This record gives sequence, structure tokens and C-alpha cells, in this order.
Amino acid sequence: MIDYEHDISAIDADLIRHGMAAIHLVRAGDQAALVDCGTGHSLRNVQAALAQKGIAPEALRYIILTHVHLDHASGAGAAMRAFPNAQLVVHPRGARHMIDPSKLIAGATAVYGEQAMAEMYGDILPVDAARVIETQDGFVLDFNGRPLEFIDTPGHAKHHHCIWDAQSKSWFTGDTFGLAYPECTVDGRAFVFPTTSPVQFDPVAMRASVDRLLSRQPEAMFLTHYGKVTGVPALGRALLSRIDAHVAIAKAAASAGDGRKQALLAALTAYLIDELRAHGSRLTHDQAVDVWGLDIELNAQGLEVWLDGAAA
Repeated sequence: MIDYEHDISAIDADLIRHGMAAIHLVRAGDQAALVDCGTGHSLRNVQAALAQKGIAPEALRYIILTHVHLDHASGAGAAMRAFPNAQLVVHPRGARHMIDPSKLIAGATAVYGEQAMAEMYGDILPVDAARVIETQDGFVLDFNGRPLEFIDTPGHAKHHHCIWDAQSKSWFTGDTFGLAYPECTVDGRAFVFPTTSPVQFDPVAMRASVDRLLSRQPEAMFLTHYGKVTGVPALGRALLSRIDAHVAIAKAAASAGDGRKQALLAALTAYLIDELRAHGSRLTHDQAVDVWGLDIELNAQGLEVWLDGAAA
């Protein structure tokens, strides 16, 4: 657990490796909320963090999902059972998948298989519809006197919103503001790049969402992947440039035929390694690729889906 200012902490979600996904704990007086909840395996870390801080399970009042991709939301059903007074706050396009997760489970199982699903995500349980709050663009949640504002931020997913915390003058960004792993930070400067994973990547919408976040002149961003980043204006410029670069790489690979996927993987890897070098990182090629894990693979998959949709 990492403690920040303004009663915000990052709890490691225990997804694949340490530092891969964060669950943010926010306190307002005697109440607490989570932003994203990780997987079914993440609950033990959350419960340990609450116990360490002296927060009773009954004081956890909200579980807020930035979107319903499994690394962010598959543990929601288990968490709602563990925290009896909690309400689930979710984008209206994602709410039905939390109430009945059968389609999410079927789709992911078809990709990963049952054993890998259990290892990565644990049990994915339904959430009682009566405990679900659906947001709209501009919705403000009164979290025990600490207002949290929700805005619609498509681009990574159509069921994505970001949350403005006026107290810290910061956004909880889910995946909209990209990925910034601690291992790639150099002299306090984060290295951020977009996640274009399938199936709803939309570069125009993503750019607009990033611009909307930046327009609030935030002091920090809290990323699910991973934690608090500052120096936001420079990060924003870098992220927008890298969104454009991902699109250019995809268009360049579009004519590669059966070799398109491999061309995308090679070009994305080379581009991100070059950018990381320019950032000043001393990670080796293999170390960087190990940190990014499946991200390059997922980005390539998402770009292929986008290319096929753009050509349709």
C-alpha cells in the first residue's frame, strides 16, 4: 500500500505481478470508498489495508468502477458481499454486466480458457441491482461531504468514466490516461503510453477524453496502472503524441496481409523502446518488455480491431 496526500492510498490488486494494477482507497471522514476493485483475488489485500487503517467493513460505502474490464471490475461481486453497506457506482453502459456478468465471463473464457480465468480473476459474482448507482456525464456523488464528479470518457472503452476529486484537484483515470508503470519512471518523471486494447479503441474519442481531463488543469492523475503521477501537462502531451503514433503504426501495418499482427507487434515494441530510451530509462529491451507484459499484445489486438472497423 502506498499512502498519498488527501486521504488517498493505492492498494496493489495482486494482478499478475506487483505494480501491475492499483485499487485506490479514498477516505472522507469516517467513510471510505474504492476506485476500481481488481479481481476476486484482490479482496484480501483490500481487507488487509482497511484493517491496517482501522476502517471497519461497514464504513466502506462505495465501490467505484472506472469501467468494467476484468482487471478493474471482476472482483466487484465478491467485494460487494464483503462490504455490506457499499453501493456500486458504474457507467450506465457497464452496469448490466455487473448485475449479470455471464457475457463477460463467457467472452473472457473463450479467450483465456477456464483455468487461466480462475487463476487471473477468481470468482466473478453478480451484483444486486438494488445496490447499483449508474452515473451520467456530470453526475456528482456526495461522498460524505467530499464531492466526486463523473465524466464520460470514451476512447479506451465506451463504458468508461473518470472521476474528478475536487479535494485533491486530481482525476482517477482508469485507463483513459494510459499506462505508467513505476519501473519506467526516471527521476520522478513517469513514462505514459496509451492502452488501445480490444474492442472499443477509438483514437478520436480518446484524444478528446484526454483533452477534457487536461482542461481541468489537474495537479495529479491516479492511474489504475499504476498509481499517482504528476507533471500532468508534459504527460498529456506525450500521451497524445503516442496515441497518434499508435494510429500511424496501425495504418502502416494495414497492408501487411497475414503478417499484419506480427508487423504491429514489432513496430509497437520498437517504437515504445525508442520512446523509453529517449525518456532516459536504463531498462534493457527484455526488462521493458517484461514490465509491459501483455500490454503490447493487447494494444496490437485492439489496433487490428480498429483497422477492421475503419475499413468496414
